[in-house]
Amino acid sequence: MSNVKPSAASVESAGNPSQEPVRRSRSGAKGMRITDVAAQAGVSPITVSRALNNPASVAPETLERVRQVVQKLGYVPNRLAGGLSSSKSRLIAAIVPTIAHSLFSETIQVFSETMSRAGYDVLLALSAYSDSNEEHLLDTVLSRRPEGVLLTGVAHTDSLRERLRKVGIPVAETWDMTDTPIDMLVGFSHWKVGEAIAERFLANGARAPALICANDGRALARRAGFRDRLARAGIVEVPEAIVSPPSSVAAGKAALADLLERAEAVDAVFCGSDLLAIGALGQAKRMGLDVPSQLSICGFGDLEFAAETNPTLTTVRVDGTRIGTSAARFLLDRLSGEPREGFLDVGFEIVGRETA
Repeated sequence: MSNVKPSAASVESAGNPSQEPVRRSRSGAKGMRITDVAAQAGVSPITVSRALNNPASVAPETLERVRQVVQKLGYVPNRLAGGLSSSKSRLIAAIVPTIAHSLFSETIQVFSETMSRAGYDVLLALSAYSDSNEEHLLDTVLSRRPEGVLLTGVAHTDSLRERLRKVGIPVAETWDMTDTPIDMLVGFSHWKVGEAIAERFLANGARAPALICANDGRALARRAGFRDRLARAGIVEVPEAIVSPPSSVAAGKAALADLLERAEAVDAVFCGSDLLAIGALGQAKRMGLDVPSQLSICGFGDLEFAAETNPTLTTVRVDGTRIGTSAARFLLDRLSGEPREGFLDVGFEIVGRETA
């Protein structure tokens, strides 16, 4: 993936300062050389290389001229050859569970934009919440010789952690918190999120809280914090429904119906995602329950629609943009030679609305 998108435009002699058509090999744009781009743009080959690999180091007007010529000629940089000659791939590997939810897509979007402005490309891989998938994907992306790796969460296999330590490239873990990161870390405590929601329910008078969550590591950490705080308040029996990720509205509906069939006295539900919470809210209405007077509901993620539900959804907001930007800055600082020990807890915020 290149920061510069080549076009299929044909080459016109009018765009060549020498008024001579650029020679093309039978392989078309694949036969184009960096010297051809330099000649058309009226700059040196090294300037073209800098424009493609480190845009910030080139004057804006020169950068724009080079990009226009690249598009006109359909030039495709040979990243592999450049990487072999310089031992630099300008590639960052990012492994995330999913981009179906805006939680992770927001982080990846800003992370990719920040790395792109610095001349790096981001290779994205989706693990689907599977440790074995994550390990397989890591082996695949490491074969491309990335200069850094972005991971989601801190719960990885021991072999993956050891592999990354031996490879010796910067690693940024995100969306979680631990005392033993592989390298750099930008995230927050899911355990504290669960604890804070339990505290809110208790303060609002809940005496029979329940839980709906997925069985991935981060959701289970929120579950642990939630149950621990309730246990300290003397509430040991906490009805719960565990669903397989990724979460969905349908799963939230089914989970609440199951919970209320097993424990009719439930008066508050912490849902591990806003999607699950929306499903639970819909199911509560179907069952004739008033929210929040009979059943309080809290989600997680503060997705765009959370403020538009009826009643509006109480949830937990995490600054995904800050996570993505900070992880990118940590990696870029390390790649530039700074001995950074990157660690940032971005925290979270309970957004109180009508459902709780």
